Amino acid sequence: MKIVAIGRNYAEHIAELNNERPTEPVVFLKPDTAVLRNNAPFYHPDFSDDVHFEVEILLKISREGKHIEKKFAHKYYDEIGVGIDFTARDVQQRCKEKGLPWEKAKAFNGSAPISEFVSKDKFDLNNINFSLQQNGEVKQNGNTKMMLFSFDDIIEHISKYFTLKKGDIIFTGTPAGVGKTVIGDTLTAYIENEKMLEVEVK
Repeated sequence: MKIVAIGRNYAEHIAELNNERPTEPVVFLKPDTAVLRNNAPFYHPDFSDDVHFEVEILLKISREGKHIEKKFAHKYYDEIGVGIDFTARDVQQRCKEKGLPWEKAKAFNGSAPISEFVSKDKFDLNNINFSLQQNGEVKQNGNTKMMLFSFDDIIEHISKYFTLKKGDIIFTGTPAGVGKTVIGDTLTAYIENEKMLEVEVK
């Protein structure tokens, strides 16, 4: 499986990082070695002093497809989840200043904790509340109605470039409120009011 992630998909998050608003989805990849399942702990990498949490709604691809039209995109996923896109912000900034790719900052081992997946039929996909708590304090609150590019927009765009296969996971972007995590933190992610993911930082 592969992870395809979308950056800069919430306007307030774009503003907090002083980034340019995109005219199409910003796409990057994470390898399968980035995945953490079953609430496994996240081991803070020694190459960064500024790792940030970014909570995101996930889509789990249910069938293979490429060049998918937006009107058919909903047929390619049945389940959603929540995940954290850990980002080594200091490494990312150095890469951006040199015009280099960000993969070292985004795709390192353990940088993609993911929850279990649940049926999308339980939700209004254009109005899903999700959030992240750091040590019991709410840090991020998002709603999918705030996305610049919808789930179907994202699938249409990605599938122009990459064949999507069953089991692939799409990270759909993070809302405002991202912040630094340190050893000893507990990060908890929710969809609506249901706790879906809990990660200890070690």
